[in-house]
Amino acid sequence: MIVGLIIACEVAFWVLLAAGLAFRYVFRMPRLGLALLLCEPLLEIVLFAVTAIDLRNGAEPDWRHGLAAVYLGFTVGFGHSTLRWADARVAHRFAGGPPPVRPPKYGTARAVHEWRVAGRWTVAALVALGLLQAAAWYVGGDGDIGSLRAWQQRMLFVIGVNVVIAASYTLFPKKRPKGEGGARREQAKMR
Repeated sequence: MIVGLIIACEVAFWVLLAAGLAFRYVFRMPRLGLALLLCEPLLEIVLFAVTAIDLRNGAEPDWRHGLAAVYLGFTVGFGHSTLRWADARVAHRFAGGPPPVRPPKYGTARAVHEWRVAGRWTVAALVALGLLQAAAWYVGGDGDIGSLRAWQQRMLFVIGVNVVIAASYTLFPKKRPKGEGGARREQAKMR
């Protein structure tokens, strides 16, 4: 049941996102679009409540409960940036908005971008870790919480990998190729 609910929440997330942006930009009904977008957190509240009820009713904690915690963590860490990403693209396509800003490719700007991404992953993993720990306490010493601990180890691994990636861009910044960008800088100087 939990896996089905996670899938339903993910599908509902994208349906609400598409509907909210469609009403906001295509149908020119920004208030209704905003109302639909503000319904997104309700999905996570429902998933959290159903998972807690399932554990309270005596379900043995397993990978499904861990997956629900990870999904909730991902939503907290990446939900807002996903909404902004989609909003920028739809605004550009349907409302004459500016083209979406692409992540930088080189130097310090790229390192800063990678640290922001690592920060989002860290927030997502820390929320998941907290929810997994809360589930372990909720079940108590009587239940088998090995699967929850396994998910916690995976979340620590996720944090570590993202910190290593961001640190690599800091320590070994990617340099702009010689032919690329130089002409643009010269044009900018002439203006």
